[in-house]
Amino acid sequence: MSDADAGRFPWAMVALMGGAGTTHFTNPSFYDPIVPKWLPGSARTWTYLSGVAELTCAALMARRSTRRLGGVASFATILAVWPANWQVALDGGMKEQQPPFDSAAAAWIRLPLQLPMFWGAWKVAAG
Repeated sequence: MSDADAGRFPWAMVALMGGAGTTHFTNPSFYDPIVPKWLPGSARTWTYLSGVAELTCAALMARRSTRRLGGVASFATILAVWPANWQVALDGGMKEQQPPFDSAAAAWIRLPLQLPMFWGAWKVAAG
């Protein structure tokens, strides 16, 4: 990775986590159905909490002094929500959503697409 790429890289993760966190508030009904049923409380509460976590990760990565912490927090956050994405795939998609999100194929394709997110968070954490 060149110096220019290294300088831009944390901003890609900031945008990704910040954008994802924002959509938890602008479109919570997309996320509510994938909240695991075994979690206590309402799905909407968990949707908002995960949105806060993602926005916090983005804010931490945006500051040079907290960037590594933000990378670690991002990795942990992505890891924490990954089981919900596996459950969606095992359930055959998000049936209450519009195509393509209602399909099993989209749910299974989504899983490996999250691997670059893990890598990105790891890279930010590693500095």
